[in-house]
Amino acid sequence: MVRKPPVDDPNDDAIEVTGLKNWAAGLPGVLHAMRPALSAMGVARTAKLLTSINQKDGFDCMSCAWPDPGRRHSAEFCENGAKAVTWEATPITVPREFWAEHTVHDLAEKSEYWLGQQGRLTEPVYKAPGEDHYRPVSWDEAFALAAQALNGLDHPDQAAFYTSGRASNEAAFVYQLFVRAFGTNNLPDCSNMCHESTGTAMVETIGVGKSTITYEDVPQADLIIIMGQNPGTNHPRMLSALERAKHAGASIIAVNPLPEAGLIRFKNPQNVRGVIGKGTTMADQFCQIRLGGDGPLLQAVIQRVLAAEDAAPGTVLDHDFIEQHTSGLEELRASVADLDDAAVHAATGLTTEEIDEFARRYLAADRVIVTWAMGLTQHTQAVATIKEIINLLLLRGHIGRPGAGASPIRGHSNVQGDRTMGIWEKMPESFMDGLAAEFGFEPPRKHGFDSVNAVRAMQRGDVRFWMSLGGNFVSAISDTGAAEAALRGTAMTVQVSTKLNRSHGVTGEAALILPTIGRTEIDRQASGEQFVTVEDTVCAVHASRGRVEPVADTLLSEVAIVSRLARATLGDRQPIDWAAFEADYRTIRHHISRVVPGCEDYERKVTDADGFVLPHGARDSRTFDTATGRAMFTANRFEPITLAPGRLLLQTVRSHDQFNTTIYSRNDRYRGIKSGRDVVFVHPDDLAERGLADGDLVDVSSEWPDQPDRVLRGFRAVAFPTARGCAAAYFPEANVLVPLDSTARDSNTPVSKAVVVRIEPAATLR
Repeated sequence: MVRKPPVDDPNDDAIEVTGLKNWAAGLPGVLHAMRPALSAMGVARTAKLLTSINQKDGFDCMSCAWPDPGRRHSAEFCENGAKAVTWEATPITVPREFWAEHTVHDLAEKSEYWLGQQGRLTEPVYKAPGEDHYRPVSWDEAFALAAQALNGLDHPDQAAFYTSGRASNEAAFVYQLFVRAFGTNNLPDCSNMCHESTGTAMVETIGVGKSTITYEDVPQADLIIIMGQNPGTNHPRMLSALERAKHAGASIIAVNPLPEAGLIRFKNPQNVRGVIGKGTTMADQFCQIRLGGDGPLLQAVIQRVLAAEDAAPGTVLDHDFIEQHTSGLEELRASVADLDDAAVHAATGLTTEEIDEFARRYLAADRVIVTWAMGLTQHTQAVATIKEIINLLLLRGHIGRPGAGASPIRGHSNVQGDRTMGIWEKMPESFMDGLAAEFGFEPPRKHGFDSVNAVRAMQRGDVRFWMSLGGNFVSAISDTGAAEAALRGTAMTVQVSTKLNRSHGVTGEAALILPTIGRTEIDRQASGEQFVTVEDTVCAVHASRGRVEPVADTLLSEVAIVSRLARATLGDRQPIDWAAFEADYRTIRHHISRVVPGCEDYERKVTDADGFVLPHGARDSRTFDTATGRAMFTANRFEPITLAPGRLLLQTVRSHDQFNTTIYSRNDRYRGIKSGRDVVFVHPDDLAERGLADGDLVDVSSEWPDQPDRVLRGFRAVAFPTARGCAAAYFPEANVLVPLDSTARDSNTPVSKAVVVRIEPAATLR
């Protein structure tokens, strides 16, 4: 029997804390994947979907952007992938009476977990100005209401159009085309909040903001350095690739403030060793870095590499590569020549011996991959830190050859593809020229708002209309209170969604929810069944085909929703055949092939079972589209993070049963948390210094100059082996602590990994 959604919103009264686990996956991973799937979807639906996920004739997993191997296992999914499918493909639907029973205010008071458990959305609903309930409306009425609001703006820049990384390439291309045909470049997206720092640093230094490795480079590496990343929870299938590398002789260095189970030991449930054996030891060295210390660590390692070259000239650096393909080495030398050891140790929390070991492992390896995620990108000096990664790789020629390279790991399944298709507030002029030539209109050239600046624009009243193609912006962005107030100040908000989330309870004066099919579902249009395409974290583009019937025949695809909204809004203002896009997605791909660089002959390439890999100068030919025409060493200076007495640095993290703002359950198995999320992880000695103990209820207050404190009240302190002086709490609950003005230099990404906080006994106990 398929379970029913919960009536009551659970709290933390029954929370259990058992402590850190020292291995990941294994048989428990299988059980935790299959039990929810069978309970929510039944045997037949579960079998059909889980045997199709990540297969060449199936659908792409929506839980992460990790690439697929050429030869795929019959069960080519992980625990979290199974949970993502279960969450989307549940046959439970939101009944029509739900909207009369629950006010918008009521929805805003519910947790993300409760909202997601209510089931799939099946019909458009509208909240009129002055009302506190959504009511069902027809699709025609919904499009007319949105079009009226858009056409009633004083100018197009009063609208902003957000996108999450779940949108397909086809939907993203049509969406950005509609937005630019409407007349604005206000295209904030989830990449602004995650890997914008990566793109900023890599484009400047090597000319492209994407991974320089392929899937098959991982098992060829001698050394893999994993920084600010938790693959065991955020992209578990990566563990299988890391295991292959380990069995081939690779070493792994893990750099993280928190010990993570997946980087301690991995029990692969697809082999005997992982089910009944000890599994595979993963990290050979664990550098428990203090928050914000990654850049100084990399500089200290670079200093040691240059010293080794000076001690044995011509034997350490890749001089041929450096002379032929790079510039700026002497500036790099000067920038690390006078590093202060005491300052490095204070910033990193690491000993000289630990840094020496890191450098020795790097120097001993012929093929090095450095991989990272939001643990690096969401810092004030994130861009400089990622430039130091590039510096380290360039010194010994670890870009543009097998088994080596830079590997930023994207979280959302198609956030990289969305950017390739034009979802960016400042696309280059060449892309705009391509749109103009292909579609016969002049797109706007002024750069638009990113995510943080879009909130500021709403605060000023400069943005009056907000649309989200997927995602849950109000829970994803920093400074929750500021973001909610900004959205509530708009005239209309429009959300294209599969299920309820908090953004549906935080609306403009008027609001629409437009329900869409999921990636698991068959997409039928006038020309027949459609497929869509996505781009994974290593630039591979391939098809994705839904395998089950939509949960309701009232749903539209994202492409259909955007195409119909464009027709309702623009009419015949632009010479674009929106109806043709909806009828046959091949029409969209034909245009993509003529507009998007690297996508020539797109339809033929993506109909191949393996898809194709986008061209990449740095990876393919060691050519670098930078200001100098070469890969650029850079000189960077890191300012120490100074804390007043009694303060800690806090980072936001996901739980294991979570994907972005979607909460699958209220458990975090690997960190030993069950039935709760209102917790803050703190080193036992840091708790003791504050007169606190494990299990105490505390208030967590963040500090920002000239602004009132932001406070989380009544959280449970959990003694945890994090780095001294550091703390962690779950995203999105802790987003309230991240000031809107606290952003990374150059990329404007929210600084969610280094929030200055006080932790004190809860006010109710004082």
